[in-house]
Amino acid sequence: MTTNACIELRDLELFTEIGTYGPGDVSPKKHLLDLTLWIDSKLVLISKDLMESVFDYDPLVDEIDQLARDGHYETQERLMTRIVEACAKYLEIESIEIALKKLPVRAETGSLGVRLFVDSAVLNSLRMSATSA
Repeated sequence: MTTNACIELRDLELFTEIGTYGPGDVSPKKHLLDLTLWIDSKLVLISKDLMESVFDYDPLVDEIDQLARDGHYETQERLMTRIVEACAKYLEIESIEIALKKLPVRAETGSLGVRLFVDSAVLNSLRMSATSA
């Protein structure tokens, strides 16, 4: 039997500026992040209630917040890429599913987003690129 474990972060509002909008364009009021971090189930099925037994996601959430506030982004994809690169620093993370959406899209309604799944091979490739840079 296989056991899978993940950490799910949903609807985290990022305080960021993404895109360029002219007069009359609908400018997004919110950017929301969904992030699923697949990790080893040994970091969830623990015998003792100790922080060192689990994956501490707080530093990653802090870094994501800082990346979002870093400055203006032209695209959602660039911010997502930077978040994936931040996740790659944590060896406990085996794969990632990330979605970033903005709202509203038209007439105070709708959301529009980008979703990406990064498997372990791609994540390891990012890690190798970061160490050789």
